[in-house]
Parts: sequence; structure tokens; C-alpha cells
Amino acid sequence: DPEKMPARVTAIMLHLTVPQNYIFLFDMDNMFYEVNVHTLKFKKLFHDPIPGYHGKGGYTSQGKVVVSNNGESVESAKHWKVSSKFKNIGSEDRGCLATFDGSAWEIIERRQYTEVTGPEGVCPTANGKEDPVWAIGWDKRSLRLQVMENGTFETFLLPKGCLNNDAKHGWFTEWPRIRDIGEKNLLMDMHGMFFSFPKNFTATNTAGIEPIASHIRYIPDFCQWNSQLVLATDEASIQGNPLTGQPQSNLWFGQIDDLKKWGPRNAAGSIYMDDAVAAGVSSDPFLIHGFPRRIVHLASDKPVTFTLQIDREGKGKFENYQRIHVNGYTHHILPEDLKAQWIRVHSDRNCKATVSLHFSDDQYRDPNEGSEIFQAIAGTNDTKINSALLFPAKDNRHLNVINGSQNYDFTQFGFEFQVTKPNVKLAEKLTPHAEFSVDDASVILVSKESRAIVGKQGKRTVLRLPKGPAAYDRPFSFGHPRMHREVESERLMANIHGTFYEVPFWIVGAPALYTKMRPVCTHNRQISDFTTWNGLLVLAGLKADAQESTHVYKSDDGKTALWFGGIDDLWAFGKPVGVGGPWKDTQVNAGVPSDPYLMTGYDQKRIELTADKDTKATAWLVYK
Repeated sequence: DPEKMPARVTAIMLHLTVPQNYIFLFDMDNMFYEVNVHTLKFKKLFHDPIPGYHGKGGYTSQGKVVVSNNGESVESAKHWKVSSKFKNIGSEDRGCLATFDGSAWEIIERRQYTEVTGPEGVCPTANGKEDPVWAIGWDKRSLRLQVMENGTFETFLLPKGCLNNDAKHGWFTEWPRIRDIGEKNLLMDMHGMFFSFPKNFTATNTAGIEPIASHIRYIPDFCQWNSQLVLATDEASIQGNPLTGQPQSNLWFGQIDDLKKWGPRNAAGSIYMDDAVAAGVSSDPFLIHGFPRRIVHLASDKPVTFTLQIDREGKGKFENYQRIHVNGYTHHILPEDLKAQWIRVHSDRNCKATVSLHFSDDQYRDPNEGSEIFQAIAGTNDTKINSALLFPAKDNRHLNVINGSQNYDFTQFGFEFQVTKPNVKLAEKLTPHAEFSVDDASVILVSKESRAIVGKQGKRTVLRLPKGPAAYDRPFSFGHPRMHREVESERLMANIHGTFYEVPFWIVGAPALYTKMRPVCTHNRQISDFTTWNGLLVLAGLKADAQESTHVYKSDDGKTALWFGGIDDLWAFGKPVGVGGPWKDTQVNAGVPSDPYLMTGYDQKRIELTADKDTKATAWLVYK
């Protein structure tokens, strides 16, 4: 009864002393309950025992309950069962990983964590009472994997596939998991990337974690059912989102091999990020296994020698790999034939250092792969087009479709077009306007995000992006294509000059963080609008003679057609490409930097530098 027990339960755990009769419950507000499994009578043991907010995972093993939360809010320490000193947080302290042994609570780390689980997952038994416990979280540098064995924790670092989940409040992680999906290994989802996770992973047996693919979906949970992989999806929300009338979600059914066809194994993370580093102290291990292309960036505030060490077999035995002298900055490319699971680093001097690793795939999607499923979508040279504006409706759950003066409802269950009365107000609301400009050099985008997030002032950042075909320099016959829309919860998909980008939010309703965008694919099509509806990605802007298929639905009058698929079908458009640069035949002044130009997420990059003298230069980049 929610009136008696107003809990938003996020974790169910074995009881420490009488598991045959009781369980523990943990909820989103950090409430900790004991429940009789026979009578369902409950007792609140703790109201809010630990710092942090947005309670998440929980698991029992080794005589301890391990719980996590992943957010931070203005809160009172009144009910805490740990020292109030944790209220005097540092700039990075947010969220919490904690343990309870039946008598006392202990804070393991003030960082954001979500999943807490073990080898037996959601079906723990007495046989697993000494099993390791895994907790996955993150900080500004990287993903953080904590492993508890014999009551103590070891830390391992992994790269991030995207930056959508990093917000301080923790709301944008509903929620990364480690789950059994009926395969040899478990499946882990974190920060936009799927990883294969060994069931026998321990602090001394760490081999086998490897990336599967990146993805765009917001995935609250997943499991194996009837020999299928099932993903829960959380598409567009209505919080701060005027372009959706009704929240959208659904289930996706497929196989593990389907995931491998999604996004590239691109990721990045840092061991140190402008951190104080003590001489001779080894860092936590950072995952390098499974990424084809790997580079290490090293910087320090004084001349130092970094020693890179590798663990080849995941047995905790590190050997010296490379000694690198750094006086300011340098980088090192890890050979593709280097076989190792983890890397760590130590310095010969106390210093302030940054050590970052960037990984990329060696097999990007070829645009020809998507030629069949996307053949109905109009290219930039097509002249006869069925364009439309789209709006997932609240009143009847249908998809409102506006094609000029013609309005339709695309029905929720019948998947058919029904003619409706014109809705002038909705058409005005949905009509896109130009939100970027172009010059000879590149696309110019002005981001209105708060620069306080990166410790700077103002709400205006000029960014430059690669250009696609010149057809995007001006409106099409239907007007401007829609530039951005929330199609997965609490992040934007941006459609700019023929390329789709994923753009994180920091606060719902506030401007998106275009400085943290990543390119997804280059489509070079006349996509007039796009949305998610009933768990499907919907694209408008089809050829007038497009034929109906498993992806294409047409109205009976032939005036409107839409394309339907999955959000991660976008990868099949092919890898992101483009040309441009911060300058092209531009008069520049010595010492004055250019606007930032996007370079992340592209496969093959070439830069051309030309100048007539010190005051005129061109930096021209070609991405293929």
C-alpha cells in the first residue's frame, strides 16, 4: 500500500540474518526497509542513512549490504547514520556508494553509482553469500567499477561512450545495468556503450571486459526472455519538451548480435584530469582491452617521466610497458597488436597531471549498408518530396502529421493515416526555423548553454561543425529541416547540415550542451522532421514515389508517407563525414584563437594548413 509505505523501490536485497523470512528494500529517496516475505509487513529501518540522492542499486554478500545512489541535492544530514562531515562536500562529491553490516553504515566513496549486483544477479541465493559484489558508477574522468571481495573494495576505470549521464543530479541514468541475458558473459550498459562482462570477474581475475557497441537508446532495463534479448526503452519525455504531447516508451526484441551492428566502439576517459599526482604511486587500472585504436594523451605542469604499465592477462600482474618523458604535453599511440587488459601509470615526481585515453573503432558503417532500408528517404537532389511535421499527441496517443494544409492522425494501433481537421496553432508551433548559419569555412552554431558547467562565465559559445552538401546552405522546398528534438529521454538528437548528432542535457528545459555533442551518422537526406513514437523512430521527407514496405507507410491519398524504424537504425546511414574548418581564407590576428571546431567521432581526419603570411591562414579539415 503506497499510502502506508510510500517507497519508489529500486533494489531488493537478501536479509543479512534471516533471509528465509525477510528481505531488505532500498528506494529512490534512500529509505531502507525490512519486509516479511510471508506477511508482507514492513518496517522502515532507516529514513535516509547516507549522503546523496536518487537511490539506485543494492546487493548483499560477504556479510554486508551494498547500496548506491547517483545524485546530489540540497539535503539535511539529520537522519544520516554516518558522520556529518560528508556534508562538507568537495567540488566532485556527489552520489554515494555505501555498505551496511547490520550495525553500522560505512561510506565507500562519494561518487555517482547506479548498478550494484553480483554473479547471481536478481536471483541471489545462499550459495552466493561470499560472491564478489560489482558496482558501476562514474566521475568526470571515467567510469568507475568497484569490486568488493572479502569485505574490501578495488577500483577499476573504464572509458565513457557518451556524456549524457554526467549531470550532478543523477536523473539522466534510468538506468545502467549488469544483467544475465542467457549468454556466456553478462551484458553491461553504461554511458551509451554495451560491454561484455565476465560472470567470473573478481579483483584478481579481471580479464574479459570488452566493448560490444555504442548506442543511442535510453535503456532503463534489459533481460533475456524466450531466447530473445529484450531492451526497455525510454524515448521522448514531456519535461521541458514542447515537441511531444505524450511520453514515449516501448520494448525492443532482438539478439545480442544485433547490438554489434549499432554504433562504433568509440570511447574516452581519463585516469587523471588536472589532478595532483604523488611520485611513485600507481594509478587505478584503466581498461584498454577490446578497442582497436588507442591513444594516450599525457600532460603535466612540470617535466616528469611517466611509466605506463600493463596487465596482459588480467591477473593483477603489471609490467613496465613504456617510460615517457613529458615536458608540457605529449601523446603515445598504443600499437594495434598490443595485447593487454589494463593499463596504469605512475610518475617519478609530484606533479599536476592529465592522462587521458581515447579509443576508436576500425570498422565504421558503410553508407551502402543502409541504402535499402533508407531508399525511400529523399536525397538532397530529389525535387518531388512528401515532407511532414510530426507531433506525438496526448489526447488520443496517435501521431499528428501535418503536410502543408493536410492533417492526419497516424493511428496508434492500426498504423494507418486518418484525415483530420487542420490545426493552424500546432503547425505554427512545429514549423522549424534556421538555427545555424554557414560561411565558406564551416557550419556556425551558437550554443546558449551555461558556461558555468565548465567553470566559465556567460551563455554563448560559438562552435563550428563540418559541412555536408551545399544544398543545406539554404531552405529546401518545404523550408528548413528540423534541427533538434528530444527523441530519447533527456538528451537531444540534432540534425545539422546532413549529419545527426547526439547532444546531452545538464538540466531539463535548459539549453543542451552542444560542447559535449558527438556525431552519430551522416545521412545527406531531406529529412523534414523526426521523432520517436510508440518506441519507433519516425522520419519525414520521403520521395513522392516511395513504395510501401516494412519501413514505409503511405496515406491512401498518396500525399504523405513516413519512414518507421528503430533509433539505432540511424547508424546504418553510415559513419559521420564532412569538410570544413575554423578558417578558410580568413584574415586572422596573431595569437587570437579560432572558434572551436568539432573533431570527435570521425574515422579518418586530414587537416590542411595554408597561409599567405602571418596574418592570413586556412585550417581545412576533411573527415572521411
